[in-house]
Amino acid sequence: MTSKTMWLLGRLMHRHRGGLKLSSFVRSASCTAEGAVAPPVDSSVTAEQAVRLWAQHFTLHGISEPLLSSQYIIAHVLGRKTLDGVDRRRLKDPLTDTERVSVWKLCTKRLTSMPVQYVIQEWDFRDLTLKMKPPVFIPRPETEELVGLVLEDLRLIRGESYGTDLRCLEVGCGSGAISLSLLHSIPQLRVLALDQSQAAVCLTRENANRLGLQDKLEVQHLDVMGDALLSKCGPVHFLVSNPPYLLTQEMQSLQTEILRFEDHAALDGGLDGLSVIRSILVLASKLLKERGRVYLEVAPCHPPVIRQMIEETMPGLLYLETRCDLTNRPRFCILQRRA
Repeated sequence: MTSKTMWLLGRLMHRHRGGLKLSSFVRSASCTAEGAVAPPVDSSVTAEQAVRLWAQHFTLHGISEPLLSSQYIIAHVLGRKTLDGVDRRRLKDPLTDTERVSVWKLCTKRLTSMPVQYVIQEWDFRDLTLKMKPPVFIPRPETEELVGLVLEDLRLIRGESYGTDLRCLEVGCGSGAISLSLLHSIPQLRVLALDQSQAAVCLTRENANRLGLQDKLEVQHLDVMGDALLSKCGPVHFLVSNPPYLLTQEMQSLQTEILRFEDHAALDGGLDGLSVIRSILVLASKLLKERGRVYLEVAPCHPPVIRQMIEETMPGLLYLETRCDLTNRPRFCILQRRA
């Protein structure tokens, strides 16, 4: 343990009611062989102290969002989503032995740059709580916007009832966030979701079972760039996807936690970021019902390129519009099969 870390831990523990000595904490919170802080065995630590301690320790080790990471992990151990949901008095009580060991175990995982979503093994997506496991891609806020856009557009087209027969294809389901959120919101919907990752297929099925939506969802281990998909899927009313769209040259500039833990195949869209998107558009022209729609999340540089591609090489599709995300970046493309 570095002298700076020892000083920091001592300062934090000195604030504890009862005046815990630095020496006793350092003896009990020693470094493991991997360099992580082992849990105290003879010292009481409150939840508030643990939050401060680990936020500072994450900062010392260059972990992104150190305070949020500490708060999410400790709230999870206390059985809540966030610390706002924990009784204020509970935050000032000493952690139990079991809680203390859990906090130290999970925070030690975060010290390796493992994303918080993988550390606590769950994350909220819109109004659902989904299981998360590495290396399956972690859904981002922009994808929540994509689902909201789809729901809004479908209401405008079909009305609140949506009709009794509504079928969707999702390409690249990951954890199942998009499909399951749509199924949760539209009882009449049936979805075929596919992914090239077996881990993603298994996680989507697990999340569907946990949410009681498994009867409305079929999940297939298929690559949209392969030849087997057309025989597996009938006509659909719409296709939705958050495909890999990063340019290959951008991959090495990603955060360490993404590069180390998340599936690169879910991110890397090839030299121009469009390798998977091209296959999706070809597929859409063959599988969409008349006037069926495509909803894509893409890189901000892609909408004009996709529009040009549609106009020049895909006469069966019509580029309808580009929508921006909450940061006003062109992020979503809406297309339609021509009548």
